[in-house]
Amino acid sequence: MTSYQLIEFAWGLANSNQTFLWIVRPDLVAGDAAILPPEFVAKTKNRGLLATWCPQEQVLSHPAIGGFLTHCGWNSTLESISAGVQMICWPFFAEQQTNCRFCCAGWGIGMEINSDVKRDEVERLVRELMEGEKGRETKKKALEWRRMAEAATVSPSGSSAMNLGKVINEVLLYP
Repeated sequence: MTSYQLIEFAWGLANSNQTFLWIVRPDLVAGDAAILPPEFVAKTKNRGLLATWCPQEQVLSHPAIGGFLTHCGWNSTLESISAGVQMICWPFFAEQQTNCRFCCAGWGIGMEINSDVKRDEVERLVRELMEGEKGRETKKKALEWRRMAEAATVSPSGSSAMNLGKVINEVLLYP
């Protein structure tokens, strides 16, 4: 992202008045350092936690997580679905636009943010995700998808378990 987009995300998040964990990697801003304004840090110090890394799958699985801002890469999308966490989707390249479309329009577990990030939209989407009617709907759908993901992987007759068995039998054990 650009420095401008970082600042817009920051102020949108600050103005939403929601608690948050924000992972800001040092290489997050293209060609520049990811530096947040001191005023943002001061305004959010009692309700925000900033870090440079986290075990994403473990964080998403924590019951305190209410939403996830993601580029919609396949790994992050699967981790979010498996954890039953709704998303604010900001696709960037590759498969991310397709995943975003499925999350938002197909599966009902996400809300897309415009590529030209504006703090007012960030604030509105974060509030809607956490407190609004659409947020309640996406949370309900996300929990349904979590149950389906568990059913597909936990049971030996689940679709993922059966497909893994097929791969092993037809590809790896093929005579």
